[in-house]
Amino acid sequence: MQDLLEIGRQALRIEAEAIERLIEGLDQSFLEAVELILRGRGRVVVTGMGKAGAVGRKIASTLSSTGTPALFLSPAEGIHGDLGTVMGGEVVLALSYSGETEEVLRILPALKRIGVRLIAMTGQPSSSLARNADVVLNVRVEREACPHNLAPTASSTAMLALGDALAMALMQARNFSADDFALFHPGGSLGRRLLLTVRDVMRSGSDHAVIEQHRPVREALWVMTASPLRGVVNVVDATGRLVGVFTDGDLRRRLERDPQVLDRPMHEVMTRQPTVITGEKLATEALRIMQEREFDNLPVVDDQGHAVGVIDVQDLIRAGIV
Repeated sequence: MQDLLEIGRQALRIEAEAIERLIEGLDQSFLEAVELILRGRGRVVVTGMGKAGAVGRKIASTLSSTGTPALFLSPAEGIHGDLGTVMGGEVVLALSYSGETEEVLRILPALKRIGVRLIAMTGQPSSSLARNADVVLNVRVEREACPHNLAPTASSTAMLALGDALAMALMQARNFSADDFALFHPGGSLGRRLLLTVRDVMRSGSDHAVIEQHRPVREALWVMTASPLRGVVNVVDATGRLVGVFTDGDLRRRLERDPQVLDRPMHEVMTRQPTVITGEKLATEALRIMQEREFDNLPVVDDQGHAVGVIDVQDLIRAGIV
């Protein structure tokens, strides 16, 4: 079994080395490919057969989700009518490690007639595919991770990594923001992390413990106890503006030195100028603040500083933000 463990480690070493060589060899052709796609009209059409085709599907998906519209076209289907999905002015990214994949080569003449620009991702810069390309991205590897040096392993990893690098460069060039990303990922935990605002998850109304600053601490305890979110109360002035916060931890610390604390008015014992957040901020921003300052909750205010709610770390956990 130890031998099998070493085989696994060796495969990972070979694939890691392949990516390291890609980093060292990245050159002007990468920039040319980025520029070609940025100038292109319509989508990036990704094509490839076998393992290269599987990698191509993933590259097309990554491009589409990061601001560069793309689709995958099987060259085998392309020669039987699916080339009709390709339009003039688009860019085709063709994957073939050998550069001699029959199905890929067979669609090249039609692609040229349609009027596309061609980027070849291949391990053979002198291949037929490379000679017909406008830009060649070299993904040559020293060897495959396969013990027989046959199964596409390191080469397919190199293609996948270079496709990701291309997508990230295009994402940056297009100034594709987190808000843009959220638009394309509305479902699941990722969508929740990117789309939910503080207002969506905060406690408000009867769930929001609030008391005026002239009221005694004793009364604040009743307000906190009646709230589903026990342990914190927002303190406001007569107009509803937030002027402080008070927690059960504050009470315990105060009791040690002030036995009369229950009769004190809130403005004498509250924490003034607390850290706050507004309702339109992303819930992830509230989480960042709470993690950095080791808070369990944050008061929520409107643009005029009125207390409108409180957001608790447990609310973020339930919403799938944490």
